[in-house]
Amino acid sequence: MSFYDEVEIEDMDWDPQLGGYTYPCPCGDVFQITTEELRDGEEIARCPSCSLIIRVIYDVEDFEKADRNQATPSAGAVTA
Repeated sequence: MSFYDEVEIEDMDWDPQLGGYTYPCPCGDVFQITTEELRDGEEIARCPSCSLIIRVIYDVEDFEKADRNQATPSAGAVTA
């Protein structure tokens, strides 16, 4: 699999409406990954407007320990 980039989760922006993180895509839209996907071990953020993907670098344990009903990022994540 070929990634456009690898991005640390700390460099991504928290989006409360999405319930996840976003990062600017060169097409003008944003890559997106939800906290649920992160809890499940997913590391690929996709852009809904083009075919580019990025690899999100994060510690899955930060999200596994978080309450599944929690609507905000875990203590280990950085918010915008």
